[in-house]
Parts: sequence; structure tokens; C-alpha cells
Amino acid sequence: MAEKLVVVGQGPAGLPLATRAAEAGFRVVGLDDDEWRVKRLNAGEPCVEGVGAAELAAAHASGRYIASADPADASGFDFCVITVAVRTRDGAPDLGPLGRAAGRVAPFVRPGATVVVETAAYPGTTEEFAGPILERGSGLRAGEDFHLGHSPRRAEPGNPRWRIGNTPKVVSGVGPASLRAVTYLYGRLVRETVPVSSPRVAELCSLLEAARAHLDAALANELAIFAGQLGVDVWEAAEAAATTPYGRSGARPGPGLPDSCLPVDVAYVPWAVRGRAGRGFRLVEAANDVNAHMPAYVVDRIGLALNRRCRAVRGSRILLLGLTPVEVAKSLCRLGARVRAADPRADSRAGDLLVPAGVEVVEPDAAELARADVVVVLGAPDCYDYALVQRASRFVFDTRGRCRGPNVERL
Repeated sequence: MAEKLVVVGQGPAGLPLATRAAEAGFRVVGLDDDEWRVKRLNAGEPCVEGVGAAELAAAHASGRYIASADPADASGFDFCVITVAVRTRDGAPDLGPLGRAAGRVAPFVRPGATVVVETAAYPGTTEEFAGPILERGSGLRAGEDFHLGHSPRRAEPGNPRWRIGNTPKVVSGVGPASLRAVTYLYGRLVRETVPVSSPRVAELCSLLEAARAHLDAALANELAIFAGQLGVDVWEAAEAAATTPYGRSGARPGPGLPDSCLPVDVAYVPWAVRGRAGRGFRLVEAANDVNAHMPAYVVDRIGLALNRRCRAVRGSRILLLGLTPVEVAKSLCRLGARVRAADPRADSRAGDLLVPAGVEVVEPDAAELARADVVVVLGAPDCYDYALVQRASRFVFDTRGRCRGPNVERL
């Protein structure tokens, strides 16, 4: 019988992993406490970026994938990967979601089973936080009775070139036996594994990659702010820079960091460094400052654009395509705008995407687009018909570089 893999969390990190594992021959249970999401997934609706309907349909057709909100369905697993997101609270990581996920599967850990944490966290989290929870719930010892490791998430939703299968995967384990087990698991899923000496090294690798993405975003955002003042199209410059055959030059500006944009909420990278190493992380702190101010800059640009069209923000009908970062919607509401929003995640009941007070959720059909004084392309998912957006809208303010035309102004 095929080996059983439980993937805890069926969001942008967990669902692509689950469908890839089903393709590779594992019996996969996608465990998620959001019953709305579970129902959507079992009905064949992916509802997250990074997995298309065809991929999900193939996983279901294989008979090797099912989504579930019942922890009992984790019983008898050979492998378990925890992918739940960790966010920040008052600048510090809130490890509650990781703790709850570990607690849900701990009673089903059996001798010889393997648990991998993909949740991004500061060095020591897997061994010092998740490990003890799994040990208490199972009565077993990590690294002795069951295998435990960390593997940073390496996936960029929407990237057609680099997917889970062809992206090298960093793997680690608590001891040699755990490392072998974790390497075996990902060796079935990816083309190349990159073993490191400990989960702490893998966790630091995760922070390094997240910080680098954060710095890239800050660089692109700061360029966008002054490029417009210089009369330069920052998107054209970014597209030209991306053609270099070496180095990382694919950064694009945006309206700020969405809640789950990066594999780790990098606001706590400085927290981890300051708390563990006793010093600041000045580069990331500067990037935090740039990215945190982007929603306010976007709102200012929307106001200026409306002014040029002899309209004020107050009383204007504004349609947001995407709700993150939510501070844009909140600020526009405070300024008196009539804000509508279209986002496929807006009706989730689990609180993954909270709709701010005063915002009406709508479908972005031609009539809704035409009624708006300005349509703001805000969210990253490519789930909108941008040709229709450009054709049906009177004016588009695009923060993502998706639209072009005489009725479009880009960030």
C-alpha cells in the first residue's frame, strides 16, 4: 500500500505540496481547520494561488488525495508536513498556529513516523517549540522514536518555470536517521535535495531567503516612488533588468506586503536577530520601513489620480481587485470612499482574509467595473480577467503591472 502523507494546512504552501505528493504516489490527506476551504477543495475548487483546477482534478482522479478538517484522518500516517503560516503580533512571531497544528497531529505520531516543519520560523523553533509538543502528545522522543526535521518552503506562486518538482529543496533532521527520512520524503517529490547539518541551519536559510525577497520588494518599491517623479516607467525598467542571465533582478514594485506574500512574515526577522544575537538587523528594518509605507503611498496616488479627473476620494466609488494589503481599503474608507472589493478569499470563514468594515464584496463583472470611478489592481493572484478590466473600466490604477492602455495609470 502507498505511504500516507498528511499535509497540515491547505493554503498557498500546503496545497501545491499535497497535489505534487499525490502525483508522486503518496496517499495524501490535506488537513485544514477551515471547513469552507475543505469543502471547496473536495468540490474541485483550488481557492489558493499556485494550484489550478486541472491539477486538483488530477489529484482527485488519482484517488490519492482528500481534504479534511478532522484530525482523526491523520491516523496512521507515515509522513506529516506542517505548512501553516506564522504571523506577527506586536513585532514578535505568533507561534500559536504552529503549536495548534503540532498538537493536532501529535496523538497520531507513531514509532518510525516522520514529521517535517515547513512553517518559516526563527532558528530553534522546530526543536525547541514544535518538537516538545509532538513529544508530549505522542509519548515518543524526537530523533529517537520518530523522525523530525525542517525544510524551508521554496515556491513562488504563479512562477511558470520554477515549481515544486524542479526547485532544489533544503532538508534537515534531528540526527542522522531523521535527515535520511526527510531526504527520502522530498527525494520522491523534487528533482534535487540539499541536506544541511541541522534544523537550525535550515531555519536560518528560510529567514535568509525571506529577508532577501523582502529587500528586493523594498528596492523595487522605492524605485517606483521616485521613478514616476523622474518620468520613467519603472515596470519597463524592471522587465529589462529581469533579462540578465545572472543574479536576482526580477523584483517588481507593489502596494505593500500582503499577509501571506512571503514564506515568513519578515517583520520578525529583526526580532529574532535582536532577541538571539543581541543586535539589530538594519537592512531588514529599513526594508520593513519602506514596505510598510507603501499602502499609504498607494492611497495618495489614487487621490492624486482622482483629483486630475476632477473628483475627490470622498464619495468616489472605488473597486479593489484584491484586498491585501487591507490597509489600502481601510484608509480609503476612512477618507469617505465607497469601497467595493473583489477577492476570491473574501468569503472564507476562517479569518484568513478579514473584510474591513465598510467594504462591500462584489463580483468583478463588466457592469461593476464600469460603475467604478477607479478600479485598483491591488492583489497579486492572476484570477481576474485583465482584458475585461481594461476594456470595461473608465480608469484603472494598477499596482501590479497587469494592465496597459490610455485609461491605465501604473504604480
